[in-house]
Parts: sequence; structure tokens; C-alpha cells
Amino acid sequence: MSEIIIKNPSEIAFMRTSGQLLAKVFEALDDYIAIGQSTLDINNFVEDYITNTLNARPASKGQYGFRYVLNPSINEVVCHGVPSSTQKLKNGDIINIDITLEKNGFIADSSKMYCIGDVAPLAKRLVDTSYEALWLAIKQVKPGAKLGDIGAAIQQHAEQQGYTVVKEYCGHGIGQQMHEAPEVLHFGKKGSGVTLQEGMTFTIEPMVNQGTSKTKTLSDGWTVVTRDKKLSAQWEHTVLVTKDGFEVLTLRQEEIVT
Repeated sequence: MSEIIIKNPSEIAFMRTSGQLLAKVFEALDDYIAIGQSTLDINNFVEDYITNTLNARPASKGQYGFRYVLNPSINEVVCHGVPSSTQKLKNGDIINIDITLEKNGFIADSSKMYCIGDVAPLAKRLVDTSYEALWLAIKQVKPGAKLGDIGAAIQQHAEQQGYTVVKEYCGHGIGQQMHEAPEVLHFGKKGSGVTLQEGMTFTIEPMVNQGTSKTKTLSDGWTVVTRDKKLSAQWEHTVLVTKDGFEVLTLRQEEIVT
């Protein structure tokens, strides 16, 4: 694993800008996403908004050969869904939209769950629990804490609610590169792992499943689904370790508590 990059104040300012712009993308998407749209429609809307309205770059496009600007993951899709003109949103779907954005050379990464139309209570409960797990993890972040504290908080909350946590995929350091050190696991033991330091920036992005934690990748080489076809939910934020705690760089307006 490469060395963890500690960001200086000017780099943090750039990352804050990228994070705030990415939050605006989701706020625009809130007013756009609807029953009947294809996931390619959503992709094209987001690409236009990032490029032409925000004058930024969709960082996922071209990354590892990926052709699109976001990952739409519906229902049993855990992560890395691929936009398609034939895949259309239906009443009752839950969908994770995962977007990255680069401005001034620095990248922000975030994802949000959308409940489409009338969503079944059990599906809504999964979506809510995964969001709660994300925030319980974020609240562990401060200098001197351990990476294991983050994973332990997610795993404990998910399992207490009768769910499982996907272990094959994790959060990651982020900055001028999409994926930097360290890996941020969403399970683990409190008090274990790397010690957090002021100036570290990384994503926390738990994937929580209704059934088994086991996954498989489809023949397209990207789309990851639950093995038992039960639902999966995920939320993601980019987080900065501050002098005395944390700052969520991708915080959306709807999440600001006054």
C-alpha cells in the first residue's frame, strides 16, 4: 500500500471546492430523477451539469476504462452499475447514484440512495439503516482514532438491524487521485488499524445487504450484485480529518443541521 497523503491547507481548500460542487450535482439530480427515466438519461444529465453548469470534470469517465460519469445501482445491484438506455426506473425501485467530480486537480466522491415512487417499508428500512451506519462511522473520525473504529461502527449497526456488510469493497483515500491510501474497511475491530491524522481525506461508503453479504460480478465486468438477489443499499461521503474531528466535504444542503 502506498503512503497516506496528508493534505495541506491549500489542497484542502481545493478538495472542499470539489466536494461542494459535487453536493450541487446531487441537489440538481433531486429535481430530475423520476419514474420512467433510463439510467443513461441520468448519466447524460449529470455529465451535462458537471461539465457545462459547474465547469468541472466527471472524474469517473475514462477511469479504468469506464465510459460513463456515474454508477447507477438498482435494487440487488451492490455497486458499479452501468448506465443503460434500456434500464428504466420503476415505481418501488431503490437506486444508488455514485458520482465523482474533479475541479482544480482534486477529486470528490459521493453517493446517495433514491427511493423511486412508493417503496416497500422493508426496502426503506434498509436504505435508512445504511445511511445511519454511514453517519455513525463518520462520527468516529478525529485525530488519534483508528480506521477500525469506522468499520466497527458500521458493522455493529448493520448487524444489530439484521443486515450484513459487503466486505469485498471499501472506502479509500482520495485527493489528486481517485484511489489513494488508506483502504477504509466497513467492518472490523474498534481500536485496530491506521491512526487517523489531521489532513487525511478519504471516503466512507458502506454497502449493506438484506441477505447474504456475498456478491458476484456480472458478465459486463462491472456490475456487482448480491448472490441471493436480495436488496443492497449504499451511501458515500468524502471526509476530512480536522484538528478536532471531521468535516464532510461532500455534505449536501439537505444534511446541514442548523
